Amino acid sequence: MKTLIAVPCMDSVPAQFAQSLAMMQKVGECAVTFEIGSLIYTSRNNIGKKAIELGADYVFWLDSDMTFAPDILVKMMKTLQDNKLDMLSGLYFRRAHPFSPVLFEELTIDEDAVCKWTEYKDIPKDGLFEVGGCGFGCVLMGTDVLMSVQSTFNNMFAPIGNVGEDLSFCFRARECGYKIYCDPAMTLGHVGHTVVTRSFWEAYRDQSK
Repeated sequence: MKTLIAVPCMDSVPAQFAQSLAMMQKVGECAVTFEIGSLIYTSRNNIGKKAIELGADYVFWLDSDMTFAPDILVKMMKTLQDNKLDMLSGLYFRRAHPFSPVLFEELTIDEDAVCKWTEYKDIPKDGLFEVGGCGFGCVLMGTDVLMSVQSTFNNMFAPIGNVGEDLSFCFRARECGYKIYCDPAMTLGHVGHTVVTRSFWEAYRDQSK
């Protein structure tokens, strides 16, 4: 089993991310690639093509401003394989106001490329749940998903309408028949002026009511 750990980034990464990555436990044969560039969708497309060319079985997407537990890949891989999932996202939150989860309950894009989405008001404490779309700060998927999206749309991550490359990919993947799940037990921190965790967001949300 071969996994490509994929990190699109600018020319530097936060020390908190570097420390998390250095401590991360590996599963099977793993390789790490940093794709440096100013256009995130181009970096993701390049990584996707590299994963296919390398014959990787899985791609583990990590944004370069995440913090996470050392066993996150081990646990997410087991959940993905045991439940025969296509795509699995961890749970993380925006690093600035309103600090909401980077998950979307519904995501639609019409023939005029007009996008509509519904954000979650609350997140289950545990148990897998299907989502309409997610950010790519922490996503594990089979490389077959990339190949299917590429062959169907001739582009994996080009933005559609007014949404970013990550939700555009989610839309394409769902059009190809794949489902996206989130495991809320796999919670990450998002490096900003403060590390935004679930407890931080819940306290912020409750205080704002």
